Amino acid sequence: MFIKKDLRIFVLLFVILLLTFVVDIFSGNADISVKEGFAALFGGSGDEIIDEIIVNYRFPKAVTAIFAGSSLAIAGLLMQTLFRNPLAGPDVLGVSAGASLGVALLTLLSGTVVYPFIQSLGGMAQVIAAISGAALVLIIVLAVSARIKDSVTILVLGMIFGYVANAIITILQSFADPDSLKVFVSWTFGSLGAVTWDKMPLMAVLVIVGIITSFLLQKPLNSLLLGENYASSVGMNVKSIRVIIISVTAIITGAVTAFTGPIAFIGVVIPHFARAFFGTVDHKIIIPGSILTGAILMLVCDIVSQIPISNRTLPINAVTAIFGAPMIVWIVLKRKKL
Repeated sequence: MFIKKDLRIFVLLFVILLLTFVVDIFSGNADISVKEGFAALFGGSGDEIIDEIIVNYRFPKAVTAIFAGSSLAIAGLLMQTLFRNPLAGPDVLGVSAGASLGVALLTLLSGTVVYPFIQSLGGMAQVIAAISGAALVLIIVLAVSARIKDSVTILVLGMIFGYVANAIITILQSFADPDSLKVFVSWTFGSLGAVTWDKMPLMAVLVIVGIITSFLLQKPLNSLLLGENYASSVGMNVKSIRVIIISVTAIITGAVTAFTGPIAFIGVVIPHFARAFFGTVDHKIIIPGSILTGAILMLVCDIVSQIPISNRTLPINAVTAIFGAPMIVWIVLKRKKL
């Protein structure tokens, strides 16, 4: 049950989420007044260009920011609980790199004999590729963690797996044709604006299924905080829970990466913020807290990315790194050890 303090924090976070969502919709290089923006959202402003920008670009981009931020935060929370490592996250343990490798294989294979089959899968091809790559790296890291209990060693090995995935991507790029290479490099910058309304349902289904599953894992996750031996002693099937956590993490990380490109740091820092805000490690509180906090930070990063610089939008991955790197330093200094 939530106490009054928790409810007040949830209400505050929800209000901040609404405010950042509105600000994000009205942020951008195009000079659109608040009155014109609201008119476009609720019936039409009378200007087709404004309606197009607000309804078919900024609004879905803001929704995508919420999906991406909340799901990456949940992925990071699940990984930190499973590996009992405070710096575990999709990008740090190489999971995002694995998803990128899957997309790289898909994108850079255009023009080969397998491309007709890839085309037949439509929009699902990139999602399947990203989820498969993320799952592969996560399974390897999990296999290693079963033999090595030291959290720092697992963290370093996860980073090495990520480097190997990135090395393979670089090799693929060296053999790619210029058009495919340009498409892939643009994708690696990260973009929330690439998710149009016709792509949104697929991303939403994958993310929502993953988040709902994480809510169902609240009790097992709390048990894992005390160690796998304790979890087994209270009747929990640790192996099954591991498989479920791996599946959920791979699905939501792969889905977000496939649609938006690799986005760093959100999954690592947000669970720590949620724990600090609420003063607890109870997943009944931290899961919804991470969802709200992750969505807010992603919206803030998207707003910052649209600060006019030569009429260009900054890559979202660069902005999250600028925000996230100092936060990780703060986490390490606060804990003084991993």
